Amino acid sequence: MKKIFVTGGAGYIGSHVVKALGERGFDVLTYDNLSTGHAEAVLHGQLVVGDLSDSELLRRTLNHYRPDGVIHFAAHIEVAESVDNPLKYYRNNTLNALNLWEILRELNLSNVIFSSTAAVYGIPEHNPVTEETPPAPINPYGASKMMSERVLADLAAATRDFKYVALRYFNVAGADPQGRIGQKYRNATHLITRALKTAKGEYDGLQVFGTDYPTPDGTCIRDYIHVDDLAAAHLAALDHLAAGHGSGVFNCGYGHGYSVKEVVAVARQVTGIDFRVEEAPRRAGDPPALVADSRRLRQATGWQPRHDDLDFIVRTAWEWEKRLG
Repeated sequence: MKKIFVTGGAGYIGSHVVKALGERGFDVLTYDNLSTGHAEAVLHGQLVVGDLSDSELLRRTLNHYRPDGVIHFAAHIEVAESVDNPLKYYRNNTLNALNLWEILRELNLSNVIFSSTAAVYGIPEHNPVTEETPPAPINPYGASKMMSERVLADLAAATRDFKYVALRYFNVAGADPQGRIGQKYRNATHLITRALKTAKGEYDGLQVFGTDYPTPDGTCIRDYIHVDDLAAAHLAALDHLAAGHGSGVFNCGYGHGYSVKEVVAVARQVTGIDFRVEEAPRRAGDPPALVADSRRLRQATGWQPRHDDLDFIVRTAWEWEKRLG
């Protein structure tokens, strides 16, 4: 594969994947409506500003570019917003994905890497979570991603030359170690980003939702993966398909987690700021622990993480936050 089409490549994760693709010599075309992404975050290749609902522009762009592979990120990602406004999520995350799949089949294009999420698992009974765990999403965000996965699976089953890999992300964090790109959401909802913005004084305090979970310190445990390691997983998935392997679903995480209190402690240590933390009631639908079993990804693709270190993850995110001012 030489030419890769990336939807949502101006966003947080997408831009890190575009960076990794460019650094490995791929020809990259990013397609993004810039609703949450930023043009300056696209470090390699070309950018077409467009929406996935614009079938004419999408079809024309794909037909002209004729990519060897497609990586689909473009989606809404805020769980709480998905509960308040489910139609927004089903329209963008499911219907717009369906629009993309249809045009890919029309143009006989294949090799899709789909940006999915651990939210498809809902509240799993066992950790670490394997890919065999039945999907049981508890919010429209997770459900909208699950539906897109299902369409891909059915399409691959019905079309011999169509292949895909769905990557189920756990908690993505950190930033480019060189400080060029990072998280730049208007509304920070990720714990590490929220903690660092609190340290900067952007928020009065950091809320910890629930301290009575059945975990060692009473707070939720999550599997945090550095965004550059996640980007490497996308390239490994492309190589997997290019080598002639079949479609698959892979978890993306390190296989162990950190509690909210542990993250807060590292954020305070990295920043040198003893920011205020306040306890708050549990949020509905938060599982006590969510940790990835990523052995299938490692065994199938040879993926090996390089940044399995919470201090490194937080430090790169902090350097990015300081650059934002």
